[in-house]
Formats: sequence, structure tokens, C-alpha cells
Amino acid sequence: MNFLAHLFLTHDNEGLSIGNFIGDYVRNRELPSYPEAVQRGVWLHRRIDTYTDNHPLVRESLQLLRPAHGKYAGVVWDVLSDALLSHRWERFCDQPLREFTSDMYRILERNLHLMPEGLQRRLPLMIADDWLMQYQHEHGIAFTLSRLQRMASRPEFLEGGVESLRQHYAELERRFAAFFPEVIEYVTGLLGETSLGNTGFHGGNGDTRRKTS
Repeated sequence: MNFLAHLFLTHDNEGLSIGNFIGDYVRNRELPSYPEAVQRGVWLHRRIDTYTDNHPLVRESLQLLRPAHGKYAGVVWDVLSDALLSHRWERFCDQPLREFTSDMYRILERNLHLMPEGLQRRLPLMIADDWLMQYQHEHGIAFTLSRLQRMASRPEFLEGGVESLRQHYAELERRFAAFFPEVIEYVTGLLGETSLGNTGFHGGNGDTRRKTS
């Protein structure tokens, strides 16, 4: 999953959300320099990724994407999963997507000092280009994938992501609709088991609530 889904899964806790957001950009040796809640958010990000990568429904989705995207099928699925979440947003969250993304941008901005240098440079561009809302539309998906192509060793495998979504939309949407409630339940369980939800750094406007059905 990409930025939108990760932030949704921890949006009730600001420290966890920051750690979840920077999880792919922090080395283990750097973790002790972060506040405890952020460290736990990084840990949670990695647990979410491991759970997702090994989920049967995700593996089935990757099989659909692999013929066109090869080893980058997982990257394409990450982007498309955020698109599918934005398309079904009202099922999972009472707060409108625009309000949610605005809250997340504010949280990320006020914690800019906690982010690795590369993300500090990237965040203003992310907000200016409204990355979290881009997934709703085909042109936004194409924009996201074109940005990722600049960092890929085989950028040609990231071509045609929008076409893949069109071609396999019904199957990808069906699998995502079954998978995402399970990852929500998984994260809720982790938060309960480790008291991660009680580590402070609470943020946002307090109005956002996950839907359980």
C-alpha cells in the first residue's frame, strides 16, 4: 500500500502516523534518535508491509499485474490500492477524503523536523501537488507512476498502470474490498496488544473515525 492507506491505518495517533509515513526511509540504526511513538510507527509500518506482502488476496492481485509489470507489479499494486481505497473511501471512514488529506498534510508539516532529509525536501512538493488526492483519478494515478519511473531501474515496467487498473478493475476492487478490512483488523490487534495507541502524539481534529463495516 502507498501513502494514503498507511496514513489511514494510523491517523488516530500523530506519532504513529509520522513513523508510519517515514517507515521506508529510516534505517534501524537511526531509530533511537526518534521519539518512542515515532519508533513504534516505523515498526508498525514494517509489520503492515509484511502482512500485506504475504496476504493471499494481495498475491492474487499481483498475479494479475505481473504479466504487464514484471518485478514492479508490487509497486503498481501499491499505487492502485490507494486508488481503490479512495474510490471506496466512504465505506471505511466517516470523514470526507478532502478533510482527511488536509488534516494529514497539517500533521506532516508540523512534524517536518522529524523526517529524513530527503522527505523534508519532498514533503512541500507532495502537498503542493496534492499527492493524497491524486489517487482518485486516472490522471493522478498516471502522475504518480510517472514520478516513480524516475527512480526505477526498469521504468518501462511502470508504463500502463492506468490500463491495468481498467483491465482488471473488477477483480482488483473485489480483492481489495475483502483485504482492507482484514488489514484494519490486523492493525487494531497490534495496537491493542502493544498499547501502541496510548503513546501520545495525538493529532488531527479529533473527528476522524474508522468505520467497522
